[in-house]
Amino acid sequence: MVTIKDIAQAAGVSFSTVSKALRDSPLVTPETKRRIIAIAREMGYQPNIAARRLVSKRSGAVGVVWPSIERTALSTLITRVGDRLERRGTAMLLSIGGMDAAFATFRKFQVDAILVFGGMEGGASHIPDSAGIPVLSYGAAGYAPLPTVDVNRGAAIRLAVRHLASLGHRRIAYIGRPERYDPLQAVKIEAFLDETGALGIAAHDAPVADVQGMEVHDGYAAARALFAGGPGESGASRRRPTAVVCGSYDLARGVLRAAAEAGLDVPWALSVASYDNIPQMAELDVPVTAVGADIDAMAELVADSLLRLVEQPDAVGTVTLEPSLVVRVSTAPPPAEI
Repeated sequence: MVTIKDIAQAAGVSFSTVSKALRDSPLVTPETKRRIIAIAREMGYQPNIAARRLVSKRSGAVGVVWPSIERTALSTLITRVGDRLERRGTAMLLSIGGMDAAFATFRKFQVDAILVFGGMEGGASHIPDSAGIPVLSYGAAGYAPLPTVDVNRGAAIRLAVRHLASLGHRRIAYIGRPERYDPLQAVKIEAFLDETGALGIAAHDAPVADVQGMEVHDGYAAARALFAGGPGESGASRRRPTAVVCGSYDLARGVLRAAAEAGLDVPWALSVASYDNIPQMAELDVPVTAVGADIDAMAELVADSLLRLVEQPDAVGTVTLEPSLVVRVSTAPPPAEI
């Protein structure tokens, strides 16, 4: 079995230098680190997790309470967080049960930190006893006394509305008000209504469409109803919107499908913008203009915050990432007549 001493001898460096390099310590120069890692791979080195745990008194793992909701953006984020943790020698344990069951499992395995999601049922407002294990929340800053990585969702939706308005749209709908109250979605809706109002867009020209959930079929059903027209909340006949802002990537997929079935060409008959700044937006049949924080920046921040929580629990507070607008071919000026 190859040991750190064997690698140190082959590399001509000290035991401590090899140990630091394999832990990705900034105290080792990048060139030396690359050389040591290459030698370790050539020699087939495998870290002795049990021995490391005995020395450090840590498990080398963090627990993640998997949300009960299936959303592409969250899956993408969790995958990228896991990749970054793995590169830094930390494993990720996923629990797909409820919050209480997940925390019981994590206490049993004595993970070093726990990640929860503010938008899941109960969310950061209901945190079971963690037995001293530090907990990080993604989303819902201010809803619980937890260190939190958050995104300025309101600013993101405002970016989308202003972009569409700058193209000339005056009938803009929002798809994404779930039946069950979700504070993360409520922030987006409030921002949409505030921004359309500030731009002088009449309330009946800025409808908010209800959805049962946040999945593809929910966006599809809401868009079909919206495109069919009918009376608005005031009872007056409502004209079809020339643009739609979607609350998530999955909803946007459903909206594109409904638009295609209705014979609405995107973007010339209907512009579509959506929350969730993830690479999958560019891979849709019509690449969608997106708003939100960069997914890689979020993953890096979440992973770094989890690891810092392990070292200094009191040193990690709340960090809110600002969004950006990524313009793609799904948005264009509105048609002259509808």
